[in-house]
Amino acid sequence: MEDPPIHKSLTIELLISPEHIDDRGHVNNAVYLIWVQEAANRHWHQMAGAQANDFAWVVRRHEIDYLAAAHLGDRLQAITWVGETDTLSSIRRVRIQTGEGRILSEVRTTWCLIDPRSGRFRRITDPVKQLLEK
Repeated sequence: MEDPPIHKSLTIELLISPEHIDDRGHVNNAVYLIWVQEAANRHWHQMAGAQANDFAWVVRRHEIDYLAAAHLGDRLQAITWVGETDTLSSIRRVRIQTGEGRILSEVRTTWCLIDPRSGRFRRITDPVKQLLEK
């Protein structure tokens, strides 16, 4: 996975707590998806500002590479940025890493735009692409 563009990314801090841990003693795989969703939502609202609620995004596909385990008490970062975008979908990248930069997981998610009122798919227009480039 490529490195995040510093000026176009968002980093959120994560602290591993007991509810994140599974019976194997590490962070459950499903928790990573919650973090991906949280990072994506925060980043979208940061980029779109007052226009954020005029649009909604739904996941079409997640691809997750788990590279190392996280454990109780670990302090991590989720770094997210927007990748390739066309008129039908947008790729979002999320990297979960330690504060020292050790990568634990890399995620590539395909998002589709919908109208929040009707739930119908919408094309990603140039004005929306401009929001994603902030």
